[in-house]
Amino acid sequence: MGFEKVISSIIQIVEATGIVVILIGGVYASVKFLLDSWNKTLGAYEVLRRRLGQAIILGLEFLVAGDIIFTVTLKADVQSVLGLGLLIIIRTFLSFSLQFELQNRLPWTKA
Repeated sequence: MGFEKVISSIIQIVEATGIVVILIGGVYASVKFLLDSWNKTLGAYEVLRRRLGQAIILGLEFLVAGDIIFTVTLKADVQSVLGLGLLIIIRTFLSFSLQFELQNRLPWTKA
């Protein structure tokens, strides 16, 4: 098995892990929300948003890691690096936005 094939397999595993994390986190958050709603738990919606947001943020981290591995090992030309940079900026902005919405504060400020 060649280097490129091994790296491609690793990238697929890392990206699939990100997708699975988002899916499992979404299902878990939804099931807990339904149970909390059934039991009339106060704040069930806020807990749903927090759990779902956390799953999305963690899944995005895996997806970014897969993109970094791909660009650094398999396609290290200027266009790919610029594309990766733009993708990381967009995903970082999305992560910061989610974290701000979940915690009502910037990620680098104290609670």
